Parts: sequence; C-alpha cells; structure tokens
Amino acid sequence: MKKRMLFVLLLMIAMLAGCSSGPDYTMKVTKEPYYQKDTASGFEIKVLENKKAIKGLKVTAQLSMTNMDHGSYDVKLAEGKGGTYSGKVMLPMGGKYEAVFTLEKDGKKTEKVIDINVVKPKGVAKINGDWITNEDIAFYQLFNKLQLEMNKETAQKKYSGKQLEEELAYLESQEKVSEDKNQLLTQIIRLRSMALLAAEKGHKATDAEVDEAVLKVRDQYNQYDSAKKLISEYGEGQFWATENEQFKLIVLSQKVLKDLITKAQKENPKAGDQEIYYQAQKEYEDLLVSQVNSLKIEIL
Repeated sequence: MKKRMLFVLLLMIAMLAGCSSGPDYTMKVTKEPYYQKDTASGFEIKVLENKKAIKGLKVTAQLSMTNMDHGSYDVKLAEGKGGTYSGKVMLPMGGKYEAVFTLEKDGKKTEKVIDINVVKPKGVAKINGDWITNEDIAFYQLFNKLQLEMNKETAQKKYSGKQLEEELAYLESQEKVSEDKNQLLTQIIRLRSMALLAAEKGHKATDAEVDEAVLKVRDQYNQYDSAKKLISEYGEGQFWATENEQFKLIVLSQKVLKDLITKAQKENPKAGDQEIYYQAQKEYEDLLVSQVNSLKIEIL
C-alpha cells in the first residue's frame, strides 16, 4: 500500500513538472511603445534569471487592449545586447494594453504578462528621459535659417556677378541639409550631451555668462534685416526666452572645450594656437562620441 502511494506521489510530481511553464524569468519593459498614427513604434524588454541577463531566447509578444476589443497584435522580438529583446508594433490608439510574452529556450516555454500604458509621445526623442520636442526641432530649424540668411545678406554685400551667383547657389544647397530632421536632431543631441558632460565635471553656466553670450548674438542679429524679420515672425519674446535656454547649454559645452584647450597647451607648450585648437577639437569629438554612447537615447 505504501509503495502504491509513493508511486502515485511520484507520478503527481512528474505530472506537475511536465506542466511547468519553464524557467522563472524576471522581465521588465525597458522601452515602452508609443501611439503614433499609421506608424510602428519600437519597444524593448530585458530578461533576467537570478539577476543575470538571459541570451538566446526566442521571444514573441501579443498585445491587446484591456478595455476595448481592437483585436490582438503579434510581434516577434529580435535579440539585442545584455539580455534585451526588441520589436515594433503598430497600434490603433493609445490606452492600456495587456502584453503576453512567450519566451522559449531549449524547447522550454515561459509566459509573462505585463500591463503597458501606451501614450502619445511628447516629442521625437529622449535623452536620459528628457524629451526633445517638435518645438525644439522647429527652433533649431529657425536657428539654421538665421545663419543662412545672414550669410546670404553678407554675400550680397561682399560679392557681385558670377561669384555672387555661385555663393548664393551654395548657400541654397545647404538650406535643405539644415532643414533635415535627422540633421537637426543630431545638432540637439550633440549640444545636450556635452552640456550634460560639463555638468558632470562640475561646470555651471552662470546668469552673467549666459547674458553676456546672448547679448553678443543679439547684437549680431540686429545687424541683419533678414534675421530681425525671421525673429519677429517667430515672436521675439518666445525666441529670446528659448535662445537664453540654448545658451546655457552652449556656455556649458564651451567650458568642456576650454578645458581641453588648456590641457593641450600644457601637454604641447611649444605648439601654435592652430595646432592646439585642432588637438582640443579632436579630443572634444572623441569625448562627444563616448558621452553619447553612455547616455540613454531613444529616437522614435
């Protein structure tokens, strides 16, 4: 009788093991999807077991709204670095979704269910959680246009005839480049990244330093009718308020460059100014690449 009971108990244990859903993974969403009309949004998860990243999984997900019946949306996730898996999904609207993830490795499957709140993005990208908005992009587009218009005005005063035509043609060719969204986003990421690095190094942009820098550029703009017109159309109050915020970042990034110039001068006391600046600028670019790689940057 005891042998029979032991056999039944072992059989139940075997059956329970056979019904197991697989390893006990810990999973978290590291990048939630956003709702953008007619646009697939990327999202990412990270899978851990005993606090260690799990590689080599086959991961799929099925998303469905919790309060509405809009059907389900299947996604296959590709493996990335450090136990991350990412994919893209086009959702019908924002709201609360239930995401059922199936994780498979060595024939063993595990299911995880996570609730995700899908919202409209507040901008086009994020740096360490801070948004780069469409308004930021529009301001940088205006900033580039200001530079081009001032250069055109300068060319019209300086050149004539064929030389003027060539100069204006070149500036007009640069206009498309300066309006490119990816180019504008790169400008913003570069400046914000170096400003963050400056802050990490203990630098600060004082009100006096920012006011002095803004005053110089204001005097420059006032020399060009084209610049004054563009600023007026944008709204002077809004323009200078935004410009003031931008120059806080510019002053900070310039302090990083000044540090590098001082370092180059100490290391190369006999070098000329041009060589010193070249070395400092090269190291600045190397630092920029390193800094960008260290930040969490999400581009939608």
